[in-house]
Amino acid sequence: MAMSKLAFLAVLVVLLLQASPRAAASRHHHGHGEPKTPCGGGGPGLLHKGCSAPAVAAHGGTPAVMTMNGFQKGESGGAPSECDGKYHSDQEMIVALSTRWYAGGRRCHEPIRITHNGRTVVAKVADECDSRHGCRTNIVDASKAVWRALGINTEIGEVRVTWADA
Repeated sequence: MAMSKLAFLAVLVVLLLQASPRAAASRHHHGHGEPKTPCGGGGPGLLHKGCSAPAVAAHGGTPAVMTMNGFQKGESGGAPSECDGKYHSDQEMIVALSTRWYAGGRRCHEPIRITHNGRTVVAKVADECDSRHGCRTNIVDASKAVWRALGINTEIGEVRVTWADA
């Protein structure tokens, strides 16, 4: 019995290591040309009705992992944003949300509040971080301007935040 528990834990550790957060979250994977399924489709853990943010934290926001993304042509984002088909400056306060939070585009151009260590900023939803193609389901993929406004070193790569519709 103890060996099976140990084997299970070993497999779990390997799976977690293979799901490298930096690799998956450093690109927002648009999936251009593929059919869009409202609110993230039929994957496990994805919302289907209402398409709202899950698990609201006690202090008024949804827990998430904020990653940094480049929205300019040639940067890590890869393609123009889903909301308007354009590239955006790193100086803009913009984000890409995981598929379920992006809600089939219903949050496009809408402001969200992002909070980290007591600091809060407002950013506009400009894109989807496609959870069907490598993005985790709890990502707020933010521009350098958002990171700087929150006073976070852009070299960190990812931090825990909360977010809410503004």
